[in-house]
Amino acid sequence: MPVWLREHSWRQSAAAVYLTLPLRGLRATPANIFCTDRYLKVSIPPFLFEAILYAPIDDTNSTAKIGNGIIFFTLYKKEVAMWDSLTLADANKETLQYLRENAILKAHEKAKEETEAKRVTKQEHKKYALEATMKLEETERKRIEDLKEKERQKVTEELELWKKQQKDAEKQMMVQKEEKLHQEVEQLKEKKKEKMNKTRIPNEGTSKTLLKHTKGCHGSHSMFSENLKEEQLPAPRSAATIKINFTPRVFPTALRESRVAEEEEWLHKQAEARRTASADLSELEDLKEEEKNPDWLKDKGNKMFATGNYLAAVNAYNLAVRLNNKLPLLYLNRAACHLKLRNLHKAIEDSSKALELLTPPVPDNESARLKAYVRRGTAFCQLELYTEGLQDYEAALKIDPKNKTIEKDAEKIRHLIQGTMK
Repeated sequence: MPVWLREHSWRQSAAAVYLTLPLRGLRATPANIFCTDRYLKVSIPPFLFEAILYAPIDDTNSTAKIGNGIIFFTLYKKEVAMWDSLTLADANKETLQYLRENAILKAHEKAKEETEAKRVTKQEHKKYALEATMKLEETERKRIEDLKEKERQKVTEELELWKKQQKDAEKQMMVQKEEKLHQEVEQLKEKKKEKMNKTRIPNEGTSKTLLKHTKGCHGSHSMFSENLKEEQLPAPRSAATIKINFTPRVFPTALRESRVAEEEEWLHKQAEARRTASADLSELEDLKEEEKNPDWLKDKGNKMFATGNYLAAVNAYNLAVRLNNKLPLLYLNRAACHLKLRNLHKAIEDSSKALELLTPPVPDNESARLKAYVRRGTAFCQLELYTEGLQDYEAALKIDPKNKTIEKDAEKIRHLIQGTMK
């Protein structure tokens, strides 16, 4: 049974009631106080104070201060009036029970409304935070797209300027060639006229002397006729053939240490490199010195790939391959561009060519071979050739067994193959 706290004092004004409740050495907290518009309760087990108020109060603005062994309540009235008593007088037990239960029910409804309001407020805060995050991400994405577009425009302008310079240089060379040809034609015409003039004047003099000589000498020889014989043109030279023999390439190694097969392969590669360097010189002679360097072109292609300009990167790698078709990284990077552009067959060709150049397999080229197998396997899978793709992924796993990403992709391909077989 609870012990009722009967000792209390109160005073009032027209707008508020001031209630003082002694605690008798008890320790109270706000959790021990329950108040509604008509019901006030202080429960500190085993002590209990309960009051059914005379008239409704504003429980939202009312306050309770705990200190110095008392609880001091300031209860603001809903209607300005003077109360006859603190509690409701002449109320039977059923009325008190109804008011008590109604107060508890209202408290529960109020707590539920506050909880719902907090939940709605929390959802609104989350929604606002999400919208703010989406706006920030959209702004960042737009900024990145603007940067990419600027870089793409810059590269396109550089390419157009380079093409224009090439055309202007070609036009200038054509004009210079035409002028040179015209000058040569004019020089030939001048030489031809000079020759004709020289041959015409001696013939006239000799004809006159011949006439005089025939008139005076009657067929006898003279020094004029001998001079004419000396001026006659010599006979053309006889044709002949000149044979040229080149000294064979000899490696300065002893016979017991000689490796004929390797030496012949080295000579073959040197000849092929010279043919490649001299091929298409008419198209490459107008390039700058750095543009004739495959490594510079590879770096340029890598930068274009990083900005998303895959077509320009492919053009850079194509020119680098024409200059040197023995660099596996050129084919490997071009295969990545073809994957982005959905040129799957070309990606397979470039990856296969890179693997062909990356032989024999050694630890130094493990990373490049791993990329080549993964890119070719990806192209096969996008073409729905899952068996070939799985073979490439398994080959990549043999190179790097601890790579979890490749292992997961291989497992997915196995499930796809099993689903297709079913």
